[in-house]
Amino acid sequence: MTNLPSTSVLSVRVSPSERAILEAAAEQAHASLSEFVRRRALESAEAEVLNRSVVTIPAKDWEAFEAWLDRPAEAIPALAELARRTPSWER
Repeated sequence: MTNLPSTSVLSVRVSPSERAILEAAAEQAHASLSEFVRRRALESAEAEVLNRSVVTIPAKDWEAFEAWLDRPAEAIPALAELARRTPSWER
């Protein structure tokens, strides 16, 4: 017997006009409505998590964080080389 990953159902209510737009987009993407909505919801969720602007630092780690901030900058030769290159859109 094959071990299939477990899944769960997520139900979302949309208006008829919203459903029509989602169905049209899914058709253009050559995907089922469920697959299209699942994929786009995950992309949006990942972007939301990655773009989180509030960072919480536990009190026990605060001094180490401040020490890290106060360290002198390190020269990274590969970054210096990258900064000297002409960007591809200017070539």
